[in-house]
Amino acid sequence: MTWEELQRLPEEIAEQIELWDGRVVWVRRGPSEHQVLTGRLWAALERCSRKGMSEHPECCWRVTFETNVFLGHTGKSDFLTPDFLVHRCLESSYQDVRAADALLVGEVLSPSNTQSDMEAKKGRYASAKIPWYWEVSLARESIAIATVRAYALETGHGQLPDGVHPLRPVNYILAGEWTPADPAGIEIEFPFSINIPWSEVEF
Repeated sequence: MTWEELQRLPEEIAEQIELWDGRVVWVRRGPSEHQVLTGRLWAALERCSRKGMSEHPECCWRVTFETNVFLGHTGKSDFLTPDFLVHRCLESSYQDVRAADALLVGEVLSPSNTQSDMEAKKGRYASAKIPWYWEVSLARESIAIATVRAYALETGHGQLPDGVHPLRPVNYILAGEWTPADPAGIEIEFPFSINIPWSEVEF
């Protein structure tokens, strides 16, 4: 499918589709709890980005949610739609977000997400060389975030046995992990200083 064909579909159908090298991949929307917790996390990252820009006026970041990230330098037949996204400010309004602009992409996992689906998606983000990938797991017994994991892009790889080669030249490595048991909340210095108390992302 091409981007032009996708645009001709009804909006309620088109918004459930990602294109992976022109192949249609259906994206199931999470339950309302997923949407609310995603919104809380987006708002917290937005607060941190604004604080960072006030301290570093030479920097400009935009925090959005459910925004298409086009993985190629040109064309629109290959894109993903992360639940939340941090990218550099673009030169003009309504400009497409390319992988080269993205600093952090995040996915909030719902019960409908399979491990294989998320590994495939994570691999595509890594291959597009997006520096940071966050994965947010929701609690099953309550309406809350269970775990936030931050993965940093690893451009090299460890020593492998002779004749063994990695499937992808780049991958993510776990660089931070937080649960509500961590009293300080979510703290990391990349892509800007992030400090999110758990109270800010509670349901």
